[in-house]
Amino acid sequence: MLSRLYTNKSNLFYPVNFSDGLNVVIAEIRLPENRDRDTHNLGKTTLGSVLDFCFLKGRNKDYFLFKYPEKFNEFIFFLEIELLDQSYLTLRRKVDKPSKINFKKHTSKHQDYTNLPDSEWDHVNLPFKKAREMLDSLLDWRGLSPWSFRKGLGYQLRSQNDYSDVVHLGRFASAHSDWKPFIAHILGFNADLISLHYQKENEIEEKQDLEKNIRNELAGPVEDLSRIEGILLLKQKEADEKRKFLDDFDFRGRDKEKTKELVGDIDQNIAELNKERYALNYRKTKISKALKKDRILFDPEEAQEIFSEANIVFQGQIKKDFEELIKFNKAITEERETYLNEELKEANNKLKLVNSKLNSLGRKRSEILSFLSDTDVFTKYKSVSDDLVTLRADITSLERQRGYLERLHEIRADIRSLSEELAGLQTEIEQDVDQQNSNNESFFSYIRIYFSEIVEEVINRKGLLSVLVNKQGHLEFKAEILDELGKTTSADIGHTYRKLLCIAFDLAILRSHLDKKFPRFVFHDGVFESLDDRKKEKLVQVYKQYADMGIQSIITLIDSDLPITETNSAIFDQNEVVLTLHDESKEGRLFKIDSW
Repeated sequence: MLSRLYTNKSNLFYPVNFSDGLNVVIAEIRLPENRDRDTHNLGKTTLGSVLDFCFLKGRNKDYFLFKYPEKFNEFIFFLEIELLDQSYLTLRRKVDKPSKINFKKHTSKHQDYTNLPDSEWDHVNLPFKKAREMLDSLLDWRGLSPWSFRKGLGYQLRSQNDYSDVVHLGRFASAHSDWKPFIAHILGFNADLISLHYQKENEIEEKQDLEKNIRNELAGPVEDLSRIEGILLLKQKEADEKRKFLDDFDFRGRDKEKTKELVGDIDQNIAELNKERYALNYRKTKISKALKKDRILFDPEEAQEIFSEANIVFQGQIKKDFEELIKFNKAITEERETYLNEELKEANNKLKLVNSKLNSLGRKRSEILSFLSDTDVFTKYKSVSDDLVTLRADITSLERQRGYLERLHEIRADIRSLSEELAGLQTEIEQDVDQQNSNNESFFSYIRIYFSEIVEEVINRKGLLSVLVNKQGHLEFKAEILDELGKTTSADIGHTYRKLLCIAFDLAILRSHLDKKFPRFVFHDGVFESLDDRKKEKLVQVYKQYADMGIQSIITLIDSDLPITETNSAIFDQNEVVLTLHDESKEGRLFKIDSW
């Protein structure tokens, strides 16, 4: 529990002594012009932020103590904490040297160690990381283990910014894997399964990224490993043969190979192509002659003129019959010419292709003859060496691809194995959640009951706290308000009731852990805002009930939010108000300095 908060400048920051039960911080708005303002900067919210600083909040340039060094650098804060064994611990932290921390254990409460020399502190100027470890050990909140004391501090120090979601706090801005296992732990679920599930997901994601990188390295379609192995075997065999040629420095085998290739393949192909070219040329000649032969040379007009000169009659039916015969022959000739032209075109195309092949084979024949006729052995040696260099480059590339493919197969096997493990973990998580939900005596069931009791006490509606497993195997946490028929309503959507759900959640968690070494205090900022008077009274009664159970509550409020009771009596006992702030002057602020 918190016992005392003070500074080395007691005239600028009055000491705050906390009691074991309910502690109330009231901000009084005494100036009429300030009553309608949403914020008053008196320090009721800042108090929670200062407590967070004393609990070794990390350095942030936007945090007010560090943002305005000219105002706060000379402040030294002291936080006195009552430990679980009823002894006390005082922590000292300077604003200008926030990473150097002092600790001192003692047996009496409400001490003032502002002038205590370093020699009388148990630990002096501990480095920040070491100081966190030391504080974690001294607090001994082992119910949070394996997490440190700061993991759940957001539920113990709720600011106005922490009421937007019951479970997911603003300080949990990181991945769900960072905070959901912790929530599962404090709710009584198997947090190890949750952590391991996220771990397996991360491993699968890393493997998938690696798989993608390897596929990019292959720079093309992923080849089959068997095909790569086969090509590599043939290339290696060919390289071995050429290497042997070079080692023996004997090119007779190479010459024989080239000669066989020339005689057996190239010459035979050239001969066949020449035959085909001859046949095509012969076919072209015949088609050309046929096209010329089909021309009709007889002209009826010329025949009539000749016949007239010879005084022979050539007209009438005789001329008409000749003209029809010529017309018929022309039709036949035109159709035949079409076919002949098509045949001629086909022959020309084939002849063009044959000539191309003959030219290619001719060049290759010349190269081989050049090789065979070359008497310079070093020229031949260079040719075979060039071939071997190319083969070696191909082999190196294939071996690299083989390595990538082998690694790719290993990664895919790992992904399959991890995916199976992930599915098994999800099954175990679902079984654990089902068991905790269905067992009325489970730890989670007690938390649900305490949660609902608080909500029902304040607004006469039951509250429902539920945990489920989504399709991805992740836990989902819900806090809702039920109507008279036990159905969920939209009442929890409003800021007022959502704040009530947050308060109920925090208190239910603390109550369920009273028999464990666990924190036993909570700070709630602005608890009364928007609640009607009757609900405020009921909420105060809840805080007092929990104070009787051993839970320390520190709540802040504005005096205008104080409920008017039926008897006009004060809702708080005099000893429950630990700090009163007001707006008449800077003397009424938490820090007795000008606003920043």
